[in-house]
Amino acid sequence: MVEASSTDWVGLALVVGPGGIGSAVAAELRRSCPGLKVLTAGRHGPSACSLRLDIENDSDLDGLAATLRTQTLPLRLVFNCAGRLHGPELHPEKRLQQVDRFQLEQQFGINAIAPILLAKAIEPLLERDQPFHFASLSARVGSIGDNRSGGWYGYRAAKAAQNQLLRSLSIEWSRRWPLATVSLLHPGTTDTALSRPFQSFVAPEKLFTPERAARQLVEVLLQQTPAKSGSFLAWDGQSIDW
Repeated sequence: MVEASSTDWVGLALVVGPGGIGSAVAAELRRSCPGLKVLTAGRHGPSACSLRLDIENDSDLDGLAATLRTQTLPLRLVFNCAGRLHGPELHPEKRLQQVDRFQLEQQFGINAIAPILLAKAIEPLLERDQPFHFASLSARVGSIGDNRSGGWYGYRAAKAAQNQLLRSLSIEWSRRWPLATVSLLHPGTTDTALSRPFQSFVAPEKLFTPERAARQLVEVLLQQTPAKSGSFLAWDGQSIDW
């Protein structure tokens, strides 16, 4: 794939989630799309990011549109790279008896609920005559049709829920904002803190650096059009089963 349309992407881009993939995506967008002003947003902004934004905090989301309006550029892209798989009190479940309410709520909070509320927060900035793209990182393990090994109940279910929520969003926006495109993207296994505890099962050639993952994601992103809105795609542009 080539970045044939990259020069057409003009305006403001917001990358949410300043982790390994998010930071690399922001850098790749700056490199490949010279017409974009790329801002980053995360919990530790503005020192580490352009903006402070906790996408699990409703008050932060409520003020996002007003903050972006101060940039005086049309909003061209919002790319959500935030997500959670594990943490001090969060561990992917290997069997049913490890499933509990707290872990399910943690997984759904950022992996399913936050992306759709982020879309809701920026919707007031959309215009019918301006192209706009909303992209969010999903995961192949969120595919119901592709699930052959089970486990990881909360993470799988939360990513599947995100897929359904954003698929519904793509249908609504196709009527209200005909130049809008929604994409769900699987980055492949990437060498970040999120995947590090689970990399021993990954062949070296299938473990991507954040820079390679970002380059591949942006290449796929630039190929998407409103006619393809609502697609669930892998890093190589191949469609993934819902």
